[in-house]
Parts: sequence; structure tokens; C-alpha cells
Amino acid sequence: MDRGTERGMPAGHMAAAGAPAGDVAAGRVPLAVVVVDRDGLVSHWSTGARRLFGTGKQEAIGRPAVDLLPVSGALPDDGDDEVPYGSWGGDDGLGPGLESSLDGRLSYPAAGRARLTVPGQDRLDVLWWAYPLVGPGRERLLVLAADAGALRRADHDDPVQTAAFERIAPAFALHTDFPGAEDLARRLPDILPSMSVGESARIVAQVLELGYPVLEFSQNDRVPVTPDWGVPRRAERRARRERAALAAAQGLPVPEEAADDEGEDLEYAAVRERLEFLNEVSGRIGTSLDLARTIVEVSRAVVPRFTDVAGTYLREQVVAGEGFPEGVPDTTTMWHRVALEHTDEPGRWDDVVPVGEAMPFPAHTPFFQCMTSGEPVLVPRISTEMGHAIASQFEKRDIRPLITHRSMLVVPLKARNVVLGFMILLRHPERAEFNDMDRVTGAELAARAGLVLDNARMYTYQESVAETLQDSMLPHIPARMAGCDIATRYLPGTLLGRVGGDWFDSVKLPGARTALVVGDVMGHGLNSAAMMGQLRTAVQTMAALDLPPAQLLRNLDDLAQRLGDTYLATCLYAVYDPIAGELSLANAGHIPPVLVRADGRSELLELPTGAPIGVGGVPFEAVRVRVRPGDRLVMCTDGLVEVRGEDIGVGLATLCESAAHPAASMDDACDTIIRALNTRGGRKDDVALLMARLNGIEPDDVAEWRLARDPAEVGRARAAVREQLHTWGLARLADPAELMVSELVTNAVRHSHGRPVELRLVRGDTLLCEVDDDDHELPTLLSAGPGDESGRGLRVVSTLAREWGTSRTAGGKTVWFELSLPRR
Repeated sequence: MDRGTERGMPAGHMAAAGAPAGDVAAGRVPLAVVVVDRDGLVSHWSTGARRLFGTGKQEAIGRPAVDLLPVSGALPDDGDDEVPYGSWGGDDGLGPGLESSLDGRLSYPAAGRARLTVPGQDRLDVLWWAYPLVGPGRERLLVLAADAGALRRADHDDPVQTAAFERIAPAFALHTDFPGAEDLARRLPDILPSMSVGESARIVAQVLELGYPVLEFSQNDRVPVTPDWGVPRRAERRARRERAALAAAQGLPVPEEAADDEGEDLEYAAVRERLEFLNEVSGRIGTSLDLARTIVEVSRAVVPRFTDVAGTYLREQVVAGEGFPEGVPDTTTMWHRVALEHTDEPGRWDDVVPVGEAMPFPAHTPFFQCMTSGEPVLVPRISTEMGHAIASQFEKRDIRPLITHRSMLVVPLKARNVVLGFMILLRHPERAEFNDMDRVTGAELAARAGLVLDNARMYTYQESVAETLQDSMLPHIPARMAGCDIATRYLPGTLLGRVGGDWFDSVKLPGARTALVVGDVMGHGLNSAAMMGQLRTAVQTMAALDLPPAQLLRNLDDLAQRLGDTYLATCLYAVYDPIAGELSLANAGHIPPVLVRADGRSELLELPTGAPIGVGGVPFEAVRVRVRPGDRLVMCTDGLVEVRGEDIGVGLATLCESAAHPAASMDDACDTIIRALNTRGGRKDDVALLMARLNGIEPDDVAEWRLARDPAEVGRARAAVREQLHTWGLARLADPAELMVSELVTNAVRHSHGRPVELRLVRGDTLLCEVDDDDHELPTLLSAGPGDESGRGLRVVSTLAREWGTSRTAGGKTVWFELSLPRR
């Protein structure tokens, strides 16, 4: 590697690393070549390195590079103080330090300047370059260094040699103040024998156009490094300008040093412009965690200042907000075109490369090279052949007129060493081609954009998980239950925490009754949501046992005690009996519900408050409230009415007022409440809202019979049901209803212990049939064989009924079934 590198140096200006010091006068400058492996140890130490740093090869090989190379310290401001060996400094603080390359923090070439004292030698002013090495071997970094003082002592009569001495050691640089571009272009092949006349003309033209050096590391590859050591400190330049201004004011000649600043300022301005651009882009992207918005921000940030066309592609799983397996993408990976910004006429790109299209990329394309290597890919000009190859991926669309002869830069969007996507940047043919400095700028831009996109992706993924969890926790309540209509709303407390402990539910109970519940686990996050899920499941289970409200809350409190004392919860439990026109309610530390009468009056129901669930040892009381058809019950959590710094009574008054507001539907009524209370500032808690319109069931829609413990009563039950259904105009339901009633009454008569069997039909949205007896053992669905004498009754019911079930009651059990009413 040492010999190959030295062989590529400009003839007549760079010598082998082991050249004697006297050769400097002849235009030969010693070059130090050091290779650092992936463990940070020196694996190659050239003769030039021994001469420059004063350490022999045998002593250097295998030692940590940080012990031998200049990696810390600062240049003295006065230029006289010596800096200990192993210290370095970069003028004006520009550019990365060598330690950033040694420890692997930089993945791109870097350059700098160091001033050090070598034992037994004079103080040295050293120029250094660091080039990361990519490949299967252990070598990680190539470090080159040269004596800047030797460069300055060279012959300054030759302008080309002067430029080389001022700007380069392993590479050759050209600057904008060279006299005569054509003459320089002709002389370059003499200086660099491997360079063609056409290549030399291109380099000179690029230097004059862009205003900063072009570095050639080999005869084929350009090295994207802008040396920073040529830029003096700002304070020094400011002092020079002041001296120049003073001299001009006194009529004295302007010092030559002030004129030298002019060219240096051009270089500094170029670096500063790119830093300002990256800083501006960083400020424009990542203003939110919304993935779609972030994608648009990234694309618009680079058009038109940096490029004329910017197409952004992301992995399919990134767009969906999902996780994806680690590893390098392959030819089967699907990439979604998520954004396209350009300066062409409107609509020119839309039909050919529409946003939203998904496609894989073949292995021979520069896009595949970028996504698999994770490095930028620069194509100075897209040739006709490459245009054909790229266009072949687009079926029935000719993309060649849009891309051929344009300059292209493909940069990866990476985060945590994972390629999330890439950006395709194109410049118009009449605009300057992308160059190596653009490639470095594009890589830095993509690194910042990749991190922002990954943050948005992770937030989208977490948001999706939270929403899925919350949806699984909250029930999907039917809009109509027996004798009542129900509407609900749930609002998360904050956008960053969609999972909370608020919940609502409704449970079908025997006797056409409905249980309505609203609860709130104190706290937020996954733990609160998990606790909420446990309590909600327990409420459903105990409600199905038809426990009285106060007893249910007592049992729920006992359960919370067993689960642990970490969390407390409030709960409001109500049972609505549409036949009796009655509400039975019990409260465990929850805010009271609002009852809106049919005539528009609203009131807070006065209930015994009770202690929150989890306190333990506190009794609960139930209250019965008479209601009429058309009344509405509004139950909510305190997040809707409570605002920090405001008395909760204000929120409760607003709740009563907004709940009484006329509305065309239940959903509209809920929205009215939300608008009235949710627009106040300061709400941070979750909100659960449940509203039930209590329609009731008319006496004419209910038929009841008491049956003795006599098998003959089964025939009477069949006849009574058939007659009642004909009276209600439901003759089409008579046959299946009669058959199922026969099976249920037969079982009840057979298993009852003395109390009469009760049979009830309820006509509502469905036809409900209930059979009660005093046996507490619930029947189970059996698989009856051909020779079995029992077990077929419930099989018949489960086959013919729309829905059926069993539940225990205080005096025994209830077995019920429902049939859908015929359409009118």
C-alpha cells in the first residue's frame, strides 16, 4: 500500500517516503504513510513516518496509533510556544480532528494540520490526511502526513509547485488564483503523467467554477477532502484586515498578507456556505413526529438549492410504521416512492413516477449499490446506456427523457446502521455536476434526515401499538341494547401517550336489563392500561353473575387488593331495568353522573361517593332512581370536567348544561358535550364518555307466565307463546320460538326444587325469551349421541336462536334466547 500510494504522487513534486531531506531542494518532499487496523493499532509504518515522527518501524508496529500520531492539543496562538509531541491543532477550529478518524467516528476522508516537537529535531508543522478503508481486511484507516515546513522551503518560482506545496501532500490541489487556465491545463499532464489532456481540462474547469481545490488521490478516484489547514484563524484574518486598513489610511502599501487572505476567504466561504446549508436543512426537517410530514420536509429542504429533483424512497415497513428484520436489503426488498420534489414544469414527473408506487431495484443499478453499501453513489452524468438500464425498470413508461444527461447523486437514509431508504438527487444538464464535495454534503444531509425519519418511524410504530392496545382494551358497544340506545367517546390525554386507564362498558343482564359502567385507573401508560384491562374483565364477569351494584364494587375492591396496592381506580356502576323504569347505581370515588330528563332538565345525581377501588375496607351503597322513557344518563371520567387550576364544580356545571342541549342524535349529543368541555385549555387526562338514552319497554311489549312443576305445563307454555306471537304480529317466529320454549321449560320443570317456573317474552329490537327457575346449576351444551335420551335441548336452542345464554340470579338461574324480528 505504501509503495502504491507513493507511486501515485505527482512526478517532480512528491518523493518516496524515505527520500533524504536534501531532496526537498530538488522538489522532493518526504511523505509518511501509516495504516491503522480495526483495533486502533499501527499495522504499517513507512520510512517517511520514521523520519517525520522520530519513531522506528519496529517500535511503531502493533502500538496504539493514538500514542504515535498527533491527536490532541491546540496550536499556540503566538506561534512560539512548543506543543508536546503527540499534540495537534487545526487552524480556526475548522474540520474534524485526527482522533475522530482514529476511533472510527468519521466514515469519510478528513484532513488537518498539527504542530509538534519531535525529540532530537526541530519543531514540525505537519499536514495530515486520513482516509477510511473499506474491504474484507483488518485495515481501517490510511493516514498520510508531510512536513509543511519542507513544502514552504521549496522553490516558489513555479506557480504549480507553489500550489502543491501550500495545499497537498498525498494529493494534488489546484486553486482559483492560478494564472492562465489553458496553460495550466496543458501543463498538468507533464506534472501528472497518468492524467489525460481531457481530464486535466475538466479538473481545471471545475476548480475555476467551484472555487475550491480538487484532490486527486489516484489516477482514477477523486478524494472528497477539502483541506482546512489553509484557512487561518478568524482572529488572525481580522487582525490582517485591520493592518491593511490602517496602512491604506496612512497611504502606505498594503501588506501582501492581506492580499493572500482574498483567496483563503474564498475557500473559507465555500466551507461556511455548506455548513450554513446543512444547518438550515437541519432546522427545516423534523419539526414534528408525523412520518408523512417529515418525508415532505426532507424532500423540500434540498430543492432547488442543492438539487433540481429529489425523489425519496423508503422501505415498505417504514412507510407502514412497522419493524423489519435487520440486515442488508436485497433485490426482493420493496421500496415505496413517498415524495418527489422538482423544479420542472408541473405534472412532468407525476404520471411517469407517481408518488405511492412500490418497486424493487435490480442489483446492477446505482440505487441497489447505495442501499446495500450504505454509502452515497455519485454519477457525474447519466449516460444514454445507463438511462436505458434505469428506464427498463419502469414498465410502459419512458423515463429516459427525464434522467438522461443529468448529474445524479444517490444518498442512503440511515439510522443506527440500518438503511431505511434513499434519496435520488438529480441536477439539470446545464447545472454543474455533483462532485465529491457534494457527495460529502449529501451524505451528511442524508445522515441527519435518516435520524429524523427513524424517530418519526419509531413514533408511528409506537403510536400504532398504543392504539391497537387501547382498541383491544375498550369494548365495541352496540348502539342499541334492550330498552336503551348507547353512544360513547374516548379521547387520549396527550398525543404522546395514547394508552390510559379510562374505560367504559355495557353488559347484557337477565330480564332485559343493561349494566352501564365507567371507570378510571389513576395514572397513565401501559401499567395503568393493564390494570384497567384486569378490572374491566372482572366487572364483565361479575356483571354476568347479576350481582347487585354495591356487591359488585365490594368484590372489585377485594380483587384490586389482591392485585396489589400500586394503583387505585374509581368506578361508577349502574343497572338499567327498562321494564320497571328504574336505575340502580353505586359509586366508588367517581364523579356523579348527569341525568337529563325528557323535558330538557338536567341534574347531577346525588350518590354516596364511596372510596376508590383499591382502598379496601370501605362499604358501598346503591341508590335507586326512577326514570322515564326519553331520559338520558351521562357518565364520564374526571378528565372531561377537571382542569388544572380550576374548581371541578365549574366543569360539572358545564357538563350539566351541555348534556341538556338538544341534539338530533346520540352521537351529536356526545359531540356537543366534547366541544363544550374539551376546548378549555389545560386538559391532560384521558376522557371516557358514555351516554345512554333510556327508552324503556312498554307493558304491552311484555308477556309473563308462572308455570307449576308439572310436565303438563310444557304444553300450556307452547300454546301461550304461539298465541302471544300471533297477537304481536310475529306469527313467522311461532314455530322456532315454540320449539325452543318447549325445551327450556321442560328442563326447568325437571330441575326446579319447588318454586314455580317463570316464562317471559319481551318484544323490543329482538324477541327475547327468558325461563327462570330456582336451580343454581347452569346448564351446559353437550354433544348428544343417537342413543342418548338427553342433551339435545340446548343443541336445538343454539342452532335456532340468534343469541342465547345462561346466568345465575339471586334465586336460581335464567336461561334465555333471542330471535331477530322479521323485516317490515
